[in-house]
Amino acid sequence: MLQPYRDLAAVPRVPGLLTWTMLGRLHLTGTPLAMSFLIAGWTDSYALAGVVGAALMAGIGVAGPVRGRAADRRGAARLLVVTGISYGVGLTVIAFIPSLLPAAWWPVMAVAAFVVGLSNPPVIPVSRAVWPRLLKGPALNSVYTVDATLTELLYAVGPLLAAFLVALVSPAASIVISGALATVGALGFAKMLSLAGQSGPVPASTDGETRRDRVGLLNTPGILASLGLALCLVAALLMVDMTIVGWAREVGAPILAGVLGAVWAIGSGIGGLVAGGLSGMPRLTRRVLLNLLGVAALVPVLPPVFDPASPWLIGLVLLLGGAAIAPAAAAANARVGEIAPPERRTEAYGWLSSASTVGFSIALPTSGFLLDHGGPSVAAAGAVVFVVLGVLLAVRIPAPKPVPEPALS
Repeated sequence: MLQPYRDLAAVPRVPGLLTWTMLGRLHLTGTPLAMSFLIAGWTDSYALAGVVGAALMAGIGVAGPVRGRAADRRGAARLLVVTGISYGVGLTVIAFIPSLLPAAWWPVMAVAAFVVGLSNPPVIPVSRAVWPRLLKGPALNSVYTVDATLTELLYAVGPLLAAFLVALVSPAASIVISGALATVGALGFAKMLSLAGQSGPVPASTDGETRRDRVGLLNTPGILASLGLALCLVAALLMVDMTIVGWAREVGAPILAGVLGAVWAIGSGIGGLVAGGLSGMPRLTRRVLLNLLGVAALVPVLPPVFDPASPWLIGLVLLLGGAAIAPAAAAANARVGEIAPPERRTEAYGWLSSASTVGFSIALPTSGFLLDHGGPSVAAAGAVVFVVLGVLLAVRIPAPKPVPEPALS
């Protein structure tokens, strides 16, 4: 089981690329929390904080495919440097707007957040697109699993670090440090790409099928279904997060939300490590089905179906169900890289990031409505609906056809 990880570690530059891509993503998991504190403290309105946060995410989502296509056509390293510096400077400016303008000027902050989001460095799509050019076989499956597992860890660590900085210093300082992390991560990742010989544009393939694919990436069989799957999985996972938070607040023990979230992340990490060590092609539909079972198991252990609910039982369900998260995400990410034309993989992963952002935006109000009108078990059932849609979409994603890699100069 450990052999794929040994193969992965033996490939030059891959451990360094993994390290820097995770550092380059860390800011994304903590910035929304710091932004909420900053805007709510400035305007005395959590609703306005949500508007500004949504504007930032909208900018990031819009820029995803554009940045990905630019990386494919003109190379990723220079793009990462320019966007990394721009994004870091932009977040620093945002951090000081509340001290310079009255709260009535909050629309200026929303516009600024959207513009800054447009300059978000495309670390995620670039990193996911580069793995098929460096790795093959079990090692390639393993790197996508490690990627998904570490991303789960970032979503546990990032908000904690941001909250610590907010409490210890200020929300503005937390945002400035998020910007600095974005810049340092993007620059370090760009340097590692150069050392690995992957900093330039991806040469176009010459076969007829790939030339037709270049006419429209979204027309490639399976791409739209993959985007829909990403949207559904992200929406479902966020709805489960919100369900846990809502139940913890209902029972007057907010700390349980953090504890149960950590248990869920641990389950995902264990599942990811096991799945990454398995040989053979991952079965996407099977992994999404296992994810469905894990989410569905939450419905009968939450109120009003099971009241009062037991935190021990909820924790056990989250631990076991969480084991399917990272494997499903890894298989979905890998499948996009397999079915997308090689010279447009980064753009494909940019679209995938945008789809995830849309899932995030849909899940927040949906989970809030279901919690208000039905309770935690109903909100969990809403997450089940999204994963069911994900299963139906996974079935429509074709198995990859062998595509010759373009020669790299």
